[in-house]
Amino acid sequence: MDTKQENMRSQEGRIVYVRSVNADELPNEVREKIDGLSELYAVHSADGERLALVKDRNFAFVLARQNDLSPVAVH
Repeated sequence: MDTKQENMRSQEGRIVYVRSVNADELPNEVREKIDGLSELYAVHSADGERLALVKDRNFAFVLARQNDLSPVAVH
C-alpha cells in the first residue's frame, strides 16, 4: 500500500523500548520497594534513559501509549 495519510502524526523521536528487568540488576533502594518481585519492566527512551519501571508488561505499553509514545518490545 502506497497511500499517503495526511492525518498521521509523525512518530519520529517518540519510540520507547520496553524490556524485562531482573530485580537483582536494580539498586538496593529500588529492590527494597518492589515487595519481592523478581521481574519488572522498564520503559527506555531511544538513547537508553530509563523513563519508568513498572511491575507489569502490559502496563508498560499502556503507560507509554497514554503519554503519546510508541512502545516497542526489546528481546
